[in-house]
Amino acid sequence: MKKLILFRHAKSDWNDPVPRDFDRPLNGKGRRAARAIGQHARETGITFDQVVASPAVRVTETLDEFASGYGKMAEPSFDRRVYLASAQTLLEVIQDADESAGSVLLVGHNPGLEDLVFLLVPEGRDDDAREQVEEKYPTASIAEIRLAVDHWADAEPGSGTLERFTRPRDLDPALGPDATG
Repeated sequence: MKKLILFRHAKSDWNDPVPRDFDRPLNGKGRRAARAIGQHARETGITFDQVVASPAVRVTETLDEFASGYGKMAEPSFDRRVYLASAQTLLEVIQDADESAGSVLLVGHNPGLEDLVFLLVPEGRDDDAREQVEEKYPTASIAEIRLAVDHWADAEPGSGTLERFTRPRDLDPALGPDATG
């Protein structure tokens, strides 16, 4: 069994006049949400042996804030393929994961992460958590998926079980969609 944790970057600052989407930073609420998710991950015993992430600024800043809540963690490897990737491309990234890793934290963007949940976890399995993902995969949310494979290269559509889906608003209502800044 392998474990995959999908982490969508935190809320970015659309008021920052960056010339490229790739360079968009986090806003204050995004920083707080990423830190809260990191703390939640530490408190609930979420562990990972490898971190694979998009090199976009909002992802690197999300990881920094996550680490401030989580504590010491594996050094991320930044993979340009993850930036705005499709579910199929993300599956290929997972299939390339280090075989010695029992669990991988993949940090990226939507709609790819959300679509990857649907690709890996078939309908009729884990309906409550899957319905939450179907409703919306908000920024700074994490999905924990158990894969029924012994090797990352064997990960394929339908091989996953969604164990848990956690949104920042589940931890603190002030981090929800109706809260400001």
